[in-house]
Amino acid sequence: MKLLIKLSIFLSLISIYACKGQGYKAPEFNKNAFLVDVRTPEEFAQGSVKGAINIPLNELENQIQKFEGKDTIVVFCRSGSRAATAQDILENKGFKNVINGGSWQSVNKKLK
Repeated sequence: MKLLIKLSIFLSLISIYACKGQGYKAPEFNKNAFLVDVRTPEEFAQGSVKGAINIPLNELENQIQKFEGKDTIVVFCRSGSRAATAQDILENKGFKNVINGGSWQSVNKKLK
């Protein structure tokens, strides 16, 4: 069991360093994208991306109609973790061209 855990950690570290070496670049999007901050309303109130709407992750499925007809959807949060979950939910609902923008600061930088 200990060997399996050590092997798992080792493989995780290798994949992290491999990604860094390949110069990962986040997907491109423009200012016409539907920008959705999936953080809590309290986090959103502390700062977000201009033009973004706040749909907290735990309310996403109840507000799915807001995504209909959008060409490009960019979801983001504090670090990208909740955005990844939001992306999975939306893609499982059949939405195409859903982008995990990562953190709200990263999305801000891309739009400037």
